[in-house]
Amino acid sequence: MGLSEAVVLGLLLGAAECGSHSLRYFMTAMTDPGPGMPQFVIVGYVDGELFGKYDSKSRWVHRIVEMLPQEDREHWDAQTQKARGGELKFSKGLDWLQVRFNRSGGSHTRQKMFGCDILEDGSIRGYDQEAFDGRDYIAFDMDTMTLTAADPVAEITKRRREEEGTYAERWKHELGTVCVQNLRRYLEHGKAALKRRERPDVRVWGKEVDGILTLSCHAYGFYPRPIAISWMKDGVVQDQETHWGGVVPNSDGTYHASAAIDVLPDDGDKYRCRVEHASLPQPGLFLWEPQHNLIPIVAGVVVAIVAVIAAVVGLVVWKSKSGKEEKGYEAASGSQPSI
Repeated sequence: MGLSEAVVLGLLLGAAECGSHSLRYFMTAMTDPGPGMPQFVIVGYVDGELFGKYDSKSRWVHRIVEMLPQEDREHWDAQTQKARGGELKFSKGLDWLQVRFNRSGGSHTRQKMFGCDILEDGSIRGYDQEAFDGRDYIAFDMDTMTLTAADPVAEITKRRREEEGTYAERWKHELGTVCVQNLRRYLEHGKAALKRRERPDVRVWGKEVDGILTLSCHAYGFYPRPIAISWMKDGVVQDQETHWGGVVPNSDGTYHASAAIDVLPDDGDKYRCRVEHASLPQPGLFLWEPQHNLIPIVAGVVVAIVAVIAAVVGLVVWKSKSGKEEKGYEAASGSQPSI
């Protein structure tokens, strides 16, 4: 069985065991990765789920999932320094393998899978396997503290590591202590992440252009990431007509997503946006409520107010003039001479 097959089988078996947990790292060094691709990559999996990545282009460990807090800079800095050291040593090993196998030209790959399991009964298992050009090369057994070589060239590597004297103890500590501590650390953070629930704020609006009404449904600020947004007409899901905008992260760790659909303007009231999320006790239905054109209404109110003001002003002016005329008449009558 090749390393890739053994790795996949080991992952499946580790994930399948009830109550057990696994942490796996996969290292790959390539002589000819292709345009724009890194020559060295490390990816990490917890219980079969990708959680972190490092490559020779970014040269930094990046978390993939929320269960690993970005704020724990000391941990991530240490992991980055460790990955950089592994890149240098592993890539040099690939150069040595090409010479030993007399394969200096062409594209060649060196792979390594290592990790640990915490089984249901609390016991620990460790893994360390290497391959060259897709074929088994050498493996370390943590329980027996022994190395197994797959070919004559691997025998040279085995003798060198055994003569080193510290390889077995170093990797027993790496797999049985460091790896297990990291696995427990990630699982603990994962529990907190799994309990977090943020309800989405859902808004629906429409825009009509050239006789087509585009209805948009946006969900903001939800957590965890999985969400289902669909448009329904008369209770029937319209997936083929729906355009999804994807799930995008926000700066606060939550997400936002959208879905749009083009409909006939007269059918706008027949559509509902359906949102399913872990934070909602049941799927929510949201409809588009067209905003009436307020300009004529506002204009009418303004005209009415102006008319009232004009009437009041006119009345005041009329009253003022009438009062002056009456006073002038009285004054004139009083000044006439007696007969």
